[in-house]
Formats: sequence, structure tokens, C-alpha cells
Amino acid sequence: MDYLVVAVASLLAAGLTLYSGFGLGTLLLPVFALFFPVEVAVAATAVVHGANNVFKVSLLGRHADRDTVLRFGIPAVFAAIIGAALLGWFSVREAMFTWSLGGWEAQITPLKLVMAGLMFFFALFELLPRFRSIRFERKHYFVGGFLSGFFGGLSGHQGALRSAFLVKTGMDTKEFVGTASTIGLLVDAVRLVTYFGLLLLVGQNISLPAGSAGLVIVGCLAAFAGVLIGKRYLDKVTMGWVQNFTGVLLLLIAFLLGFGLI
Repeated sequence: MDYLVVAVASLLAAGLTLYSGFGLGTLLLPVFALFFPVEVAVAATAVVHGANNVFKVSLLGRHADRDTVLRFGIPAVFAAIIGAALLGWFSVREAMFTWSLGGWEAQITPLKLVMAGLMFFFALFELLPRFRSIRFERKHYFVGGFLSGFFGGLSGHQGALRSAFLVKTGMDTKEFVGTASTIGLLVDAVRLVTYFGLLLLVGQNISLPAGSAGLVIVGCLAAFAGVLIGKRYLDKVTMGWVQNFTGVLLLLIAFLLGFGLI
């Protein structure tokens, strides 16, 4: 059942978010968080997200706008290292509060609170028209790259901000997807290196559940299939539905994380 849940989530998320430039990490992180510790869920999501970006870049990377990749991607890469390092710091903090009910014991850690806050914010970003309509100009590329890279490293949520900055540049669909995928791949590469470097340093404090590798592999393969399917049928799905679904899921997981239930 675990494999089925991850496969379905990866396939749907990768397909539905192909042209939006965001959503795979947003949808997949809560799913992995059901099976892994939060910090491991972020790393597992990064692996699937990175593999999916490699696949998308192989298909559409040649259409990427090089100037945008450099001006937006370089600050994003450096900020991703900062965010990933901060995730490592949060991951070794002890629980702030514990509570139990009916034999169920929950732990509320600094990382879970930060993640819950971020997910709540990004849920509003998806659900409220005021946030959906935010757009930015090219002169704001440095700020946009830094913010999207930082949150990408900290929680994996990089695509929503990146898309908000890039969507008003006048690029056509292929350029947009190619550019967003290339920048996302750069961020994924540096945050994965940072994550696994930190895991080596604090590995004794993190227990990896059995079947972790299998779930990640299934997630990658399902995401590839989602991209291929989405490339043909995405125009039949409204982004409004995708944003509403994502926002509701984020609110649910933010609640569970904030109260230490996962």
C-alpha cells in the first residue's frame, strides 16, 4: 500500500504540474512525511524532484533562457545551501513539547513547527486569489532566486515562488518549462549534496525506515510516467483545481505536523 500511495502521488503530481513549474515537491513531501521522519522526507522528495527535473531537462532543457538561468539560478543555488544547512540544524533539535492521548504519543520539534508554518504559508499561496496573482519583473530576479532557493533547500518548496517570478517574462510554454526545470535541477543538485553531507554527519540520530530506497525509486519512476502522460493531457486539467487540491493537502499536513502527529 505504501508503494501504491507514493506511485499514485508522484504520477499525478508530476503530470499535473508539468507546465505550472511547481507542485511536485509540494504534493509529494506530505506523502513521504507519512512514512519518513520529516527531515528524511525532505531529502527523499529532493531525490524524486531532482530525477524528475533531469528527465524534464532532457526533454525541454534546450529551450531554456540562458540569461534567466544565470541571473535567477546562481542566487538560488547559494541560497539553497543555506536553507539545506538550516534544515540540518533543525533536524537535530530535541522535541520542544510532547503530549499523549489514548496511548498515542506526539512530539513537537522545532523542525516540525517550521515545516508546518511553511506549509501553511504555501497553502495560502495556492488558495487565496491575492497570492495567486502575485507576479514579479526581471529586475527582481536576484531576490526571487534567493527566496525560492532558500525555501527549496529548507523545505523543498521552491517552484511556487520561482514560477511567480518567471511567469511574467514573456517566455512561451517550452521556454518556461525548460528554464524552470533547469533552475530547479541546479537547486536540487546542491541541496541533495548538502542533505547527504549532513546525513553523514548526524546519521546516528536519524533512523531510515525499511523500504526507504524502494519508495524513492517507485516515486522517481512514477514521476517519469507522469511527465510523459502530462505532456499529452495536461491541457485538459485546470490549474485552479490543482492549486485547490494542493492547498487543502498542505493545510492538512501543516495541522498534523504542527501538533506532532507525524
